[in-house]
Amino acid sequence: MKKERRITKNEEFQEIIKNATYASSEKYVVYFRNRKENNNRVGISVGKKLGKAVDRNKIKRQLRMMVQETEYLSMELDFIIIVRKGYLGDNYDINKKCLENMLKKVKIRACSDRKGEMKE
Repeated sequence: MKKERRITKNEEFQEIIKNATYASSEKYVVYFRNRKENNNRVGISVGKKLGKAVDRNKIKRQLRMMVQETEYLSMELDFIIIVRKGYLGDNYDINKKCLENMLKKVKIRACSDRKGEMKE
C-alpha cells in the first residue's frame, strides 16, 4: 500500500475517531468518514495488548495486504482499522473474511449516510 494511501499522523487518527461513524466486530473496529478527494486512505492501529513490536508489525503488514486485496479501495472514505484481541485466535484467511464483512457493513452505512446528506 502506497504511503499516500495511509493515515499516519496522530492528529488525523484522533480527528477521524472523534468525528466518524464506526462498525465493530470481535476482531476489528472500523471508523470511517466520507472523503472529498477521489482516493481513500487507511490507518491501522494495533494495541500493545496484542503482543510485542514484532507481533504488532506482523499484524499491520497482514492488514495492509488484506486491504489491498479487497475491492473496497475504490470507496471514497478514510478508514481507521483498530485490531482487537479476537484477531490472534484465527488464521489469515478467516481474519480476511471477517475484514471483508466489516468493509461491507461500512459500505452499506456509508451509502446510507450519503443518501441522508443528499436529502437535506
